[in-house]
Amino acid sequence: MGKHVWRVVVAGGAAAAFTAVAAVPAGAAEGGVSFSRVQVNGGKPIVIGVGEASAPASFRMTTTHKWKSPAVFLYRKGADRLWHAIETSDCVKVKSGVCDFNETMYFDPSVWDMRNGEAGAWKVGAEVYFKGGGGDVDDKGLTVHVKRNSRLTVNASPEPVAQGRTITVTGKVTRANWETGKYGSYGGRLVRLQFKPAGTTSYTTVKKVYSNGSGNLKTTVKASKTGTWRWLYNGNTTTGPSKSSGDHVVVK
Repeated sequence: MGKHVWRVVVAGGAAAAFTAVAAVPAGAAEGGVSFSRVQVNGGKPIVIGVGEASAPASFRMTTTHKWKSPAVFLYRKGADRLWHAIETSDCVKVKSGVCDFNETMYFDPSVWDMRNGEAGAWKVGAEVYFKGGGGDVDDKGLTVHVKRNSRLTVNASPEPVAQGRTITVTGKVTRANWETGKYGSYGGRLVRLQFKPAGTTSYTTVKKVYSNGSGNLKTTVKASKTGTWRWLYNGNTTTGPSKSSGDHVVVK
C-alpha cells in the first residue's frame, strides 16, 4: 500500500487529525462533487530542506452532499502519496453548494519518513469525505515539483587586495538529504560566480565553475574594482536554486 496523508483539518476553531485512505485519483471516485480553481504554491516548485516547510493551496468545491474535510494533496505511482500535514480553512461560501477553501500543506523530513527519491514531479488530487460514508477523489491534471533545498557558501580573498592582483574565490554547494536530516556535498554542479561593483545593485555573471566531487568550488579572478562576490546555482528538476551571501572585497 502506498503512503497516505496525515491530515490536520481546522474547521470552526476545532482541529481533527486522521489518516486519509482514499483510492487512486482517476476522475470522480463516487461522483457528486466538482473541484475547480485548484492552485498549489502558486504554480511554483515546493522546496524542502531538512526541517518543516509549508506551501499554500486553494480550491473551490461544488456539491450538494453533506461533506467533511475537503483537501487537495500530492500523489504519484498509483496510491503513493507524499506525507504531509494539511490545515484547511472553513468554507468561504460563494453561493449555495459552492465553497472556496484555503489550505496549507506542511512537509517535514524530520517528522515523516521522506526519501530522497521522492524529489521530483507529483500530481495533484482533490478529495472530500461525505458524512455518513463515502466520498469523492479527483485527479486535477496538475503537476507540482517537490525539490530538495540547496545551499551555497562563499569566501573571496585576500581582503583587501591590490588592483591587478589575483582574488581567489572559494565556496561549497550542498543539498538537503531528507534521509539523514543533514546537508551533504553536491558534486558536479555548474555554479555561476557573480560580481556586483560597489555602488551598484545588480550582479553580473563572471565565470561558470563546476563543483568537485565534494561540492567544493574554487576559481581565480583579477582584482579590478571594489565590490561583492557571490555564487549562484540555478537548481534542477529535483533540487532548488540557491545563492550564497556576498563577500565584499576592497580593491586598493
